[in-house]
Amino acid sequence: MSESKRLFFALALPDEIQQQIIHWRAAHFPADTGRQIAAANLHLTLAFLGEVSPQKQRTLETLAGRIRQPGFTLNVDDAGQWLRSGVVWLGTRQPPRGLLQLASMLRAQAARSGCWQSPQPFHPHITLLRDASHAVPIPAPGFCWSFPVTEFMLVESQFLRGRTRYTPLQRWPLLPLEKQ
Repeated sequence: MSESKRLFFALALPDEIQQQIIHWRAAHFPADTGRQIAAANLHLTLAFLGEVSPQKQRTLETLAGRIRQPGFTLNVDDAGQWLRSGVVWLGTRQPPRGLLQLASMLRAQAARSGCWQSPQPFHPHITLLRDASHAVPIPAPGFCWSFPVTEFMLVESQFLRGRTRYTPLQRWPLLPLEKQ
């Protein structure tokens, strides 16, 4: 009998952007600020699904494959901290309509399929640090990483040997980018 997997839908960051963000983080946050997220694990979560059975996973994959939405350009130009959870994040000041629509569709499909959904509203972000135990100075705006989003993916989260590992299970293309 197959076991459930801890899954989420996400956007991957281009390798070059991951590396630029890691260098930026190193320049602005001391190593002891919190638990740093590895470059390969940087992503933007669209819908957290929690523990998903193989049957529900197949249903979600089928529904995700039906999404027909244009790609969009994502501008990562904001940063902040959630003190209660100790998360330092990067985000977008003006989320593109395509991002909000994609996340909304995936979250609605997950809820209809019986997957747990956070009651929190969607706040597009990339987690940089976890367990930041105190308020940290957040760099002033003036940074911006911009890239085209042409696909989304289903990712498995595993905790192995004291480390979190994210494994993309499947990817779906978006339609050609909308002209801005």
